[in-house]
Amino acid sequence: MEKVGGLIARRIQALYPLADFSQVGVLVGPGHNGGDALVVARELYHQGYQVRVCCPLSQSKPLTTEHAQYVQSLGIPISDQVDGLVGCDLLVDGLFGFGLERTVTGAISDLIHQVNQWPLPVVSIDLPSGLHTDCGAVLGAAIQATHTFCLGLWKLGLLQDQGLGYIGQVELLDFDIPQTDITAVLGSVPPIQRITASSALFPLPLDRHPNTHKYRQGQCLLIGGSQRYPGSILLAALGARASGIGLLSVALPASLKPLLLQAVPEAIVYGCPETTTGAIQCLPPDLALDRFDTLAYGPGVTTETTLVLEQVLACDCPLVLDADGLNLLAQQDVPLALQSRSAATVLTPHPGEFQRLFPPSNAAEYGPDHSPVQQAQAAAQRSGAVVVLKGARTIIAEPGGKIWINPESSAALARGGSGDVLTGLLGGLIAQGHPLDFDGLAAKACSAVWWHAQAGLRAAQSQTELGVDPFTLSQGLVPTLALLAPQAD
Repeated sequence: MEKVGGLIARRIQALYPLADFSQVGVLVGPGHNGGDALVVARELYHQGYQVRVCCPLSQSKPLTTEHAQYVQSLGIPISDQVDGLVGCDLLVDGLFGFGLERTVTGAISDLIHQVNQWPLPVVSIDLPSGLHTDCGAVLGAAIQATHTFCLGLWKLGLLQDQGLGYIGQVELLDFDIPQTDITAVLGSVPPIQRITASSALFPLPLDRHPNTHKYRQGQCLLIGGSQRYPGSILLAALGARASGIGLLSVALPASLKPLLLQAVPEAIVYGCPETTTGAIQCLPPDLALDRFDTLAYGPGVTTETTLVLEQVLACDCPLVLDADGLNLLAQQDVPLALQSRSAATVLTPHPGEFQRLFPPSNAAEYGPDHSPVQQAQAAAQRSGAVVVLKGARTIIAEPGGKIWINPESSAALARGGSGDVLTGLLGGLIAQGHPLDFDGLAAKACSAVWWHAQAGLRAAQSQTELGVDPFTLSQGLVPTLALLAPQAD
């Protein structure tokens, strides 16, 4: 507690210097989170800050009580009324933090709502009070933090969509938990992991043998497009191009060939017979699917016919399904359709598509009482596919039960077409590593999701979140990788 309190106090001094934030209010709860907050209060007081403490709950754990007595002995004012913190320049939230499971109600709920109305920065210890540690759900009421200092190990609730409006900027404060203790609790490989830059870069085909050629760098076939959605397959092709794929092939309605070739002239294009509304009716008879290292099916295809879906499901190579490819699949028994495949499958649904594929009414594990992490894990295990559940914090689940979460992304990606770019990028990356087991496939999915998100973040910095259209995103993929990848000597 002393170590953690000192680390937090030093970060507060760096972010909120005494000259500008001299008045600090500290909210103290009954548990050890409150004890941490009291150490922070004491350390800031010693550095010259004027500190006021609010302990709205009368009972506390023995160690927290001892720290409160120490703080009071220094002359720091302690009250049970939050009004005593009015006029502060900064608030430190140490009410509940880690482990809260009950709903916040009554006077404490009113206190939190009152604090959230104050126009001042708020620093939360471990995670904002009122958030569920594991899923990030608001338990009745929650502090809206400006900064959250997560202690020791990442809390799962900070990495999921539900809590993102409350956590502000998040930092991990490492206080040297022994690795033997971590392993004893979580095992050598935790079932849920964050995607990091190093883990995302490792599977990427950044280095090529000097004697390689295009056939050794993978062959990917994208299938999609229609008169209604002509740009979807083009965006997917631009994503695949950025992956460095050796040979890119695209099957699309014949009338869209000129559009595709104008933007991606290196692609091998297969014009497909069309329905009366301009969707793909069937694949050309000379198109042998089994010769490709990866297929990606779905962007812009519409749901007029299931014939092409049946063909790609029967193919003996890794398959990425997205968009209307998922909606067509949802019309079938999904686990049965996928587990009969001889090759691996990757599903890339957004939440609406996920609910159609794995409806809560048919499987309790997909219901609203379960977090997106639990839902994705159950879906991967039942379907035998790698599931990429897209969202503000995208989740990757593989059939063996392992989960990865991408901890950084940008609201700039909340635009139609961004997912098409990801589909092409993922298809191109998977093709450059065939054959792959589920761990390898999930690793490529993690790389694609991370790279795609980093490109969105970087583009938003220069063009604002409003200015990052999917084409701009696709053009920023390679420059982003050049910036982030380690430089060769």
